[in-house]
Amino acid sequence: MVTRRSLFGGMGAAVAAAAVSRTALAGLPQIVSTDNARMQPPLAPPNGRPYQPVATLNGWTLPWRMRGGVKEFHLVAEPVIREIAPGMRANLWGYNGQSPGPTIEVVEGDRVRMYVTNRLREATSIHWHGQRLPNGMDGVSGLNQPSIKPGQTFVYEFQAQRAGTFMYHPHADETTQMAMGMMGFWVTHSKNAQLTQVDRDYVFLLNAYDISPGSYTPKVSTMLDFNLWTFNSRAFPGIDPMIARQGERVRIRVGNLTMTNHPIHLHGHEFVVAGTDGGWIPPSARWPEVTTDIAVGQMRAIEFTAAAAGDWAFHCHKSHHTMNAMGHAAPTTIGVEQADLAEQITSLVPNYMQDMQDMQEHMPLPENTLPMMTGAGPYGNIEMGGMFTIVKIRADLAHGDYRDPGWYKPPKDRVAYLWQGEELPVSR
Repeated sequence: MVTRRSLFGGMGAAVAAAAVSRTALAGLPQIVSTDNARMQPPLAPPNGRPYQPVATLNGWTLPWRMRGGVKEFHLVAEPVIREIAPGMRANLWGYNGQSPGPTIEVVEGDRVRMYVTNRLREATSIHWHGQRLPNGMDGVSGLNQPSIKPGQTFVYEFQAQRAGTFMYHPHADETTQMAMGMMGFWVTHSKNAQLTQVDRDYVFLLNAYDISPGSYTPKVSTMLDFNLWTFNSRAFPGIDPMIARQGERVRIRVGNLTMTNHPIHLHGHEFVVAGTDGGWIPPSARWPEVTTDIAVGQMRAIEFTAAAAGDWAFHCHKSHHTMNAMGHAAPTTIGVEQADLAEQITSLVPNYMQDMQDMQEHMPLPENTLPMMTGAGPYGNIEMGGMFTIVKIRADLAHGDYRDPGWYKPPKDRVAYLWQGEELPVSR
């Protein structure tokens, strides 16, 4: 677990020295960095105006310092190694040791100063997606500012003018930098916390990568044919569950920085779409859903009451987005009588496997590659991967407890079971 103390003083913290002189360095906020891929507890604000912090799925919130009434943050653009799931790592680009970078949390009306240091080998910039701000702070290289050259530190300063859910990402060599994972989440809390009060508030980004089996670095020229679909650069079963106490009001904020839309679906509950890119939707105008489509560059905030205890699936409803390392060229054998065929092929190819289950269980994988369906649940394989996780709702969970409670154990008479009686004849 990474605490505020360990973030600032522990092994994960580092201070940039390459970009600026020692005199200038004394004026910079300390750089806080971590490579921990587990979700960190919400960071309660140590100063400034109070707010209810968010929990970043498989991520964390960046600490700040107060200086002259301004909240100062320090982001470092740099190469990172991200564990996509146990058994697979990727060479990505990100911020402060991770991809996506840490979540930024401020309060509506805060004056914010962002120091951005470039440790990449090419120029970059940073765009504060969705924010109202001065034109010169908008972060498009060549249009609003000179690009940030390797080793340089730039300063952005603006007021967080409206509450809502935002993102940050480069507007420089985007096909490379965003395809390599440079992005992060930004939350501006309402100055009137009562207007947007919930019990738990989760955030994460949708992203996708094209990493060939056995390799570590994404292809950056891919337009559509991705093979790894992720929540916050993690694929199931590497994605942490979202935990809630039964009866709590839960918010989930999702931003989409992939190359396609994603219909995000929650099992066992209906929710309302409570927020969009433009801000909060008045309660009278919110609409109920069980699936909401999130287009490229959009953000959605959904809210629901965690009414039913259990382990509930939460995933993209595009079926190929819940699989890892997809093989698009695999032949379709539906309708083919395989018994004799498999026997004949096996005589020629001794290790031939005739179905997907065989492949999952027996086929050796290339180095640094995930199987397509990797999860193991209490009743067998969870045949999902990619953009999939679990909302775990428990009646006996303490408020503010984000620890994984393990698998849900339902009453025996509330589990689907095998019929063992007489089968009825089919009449046609």
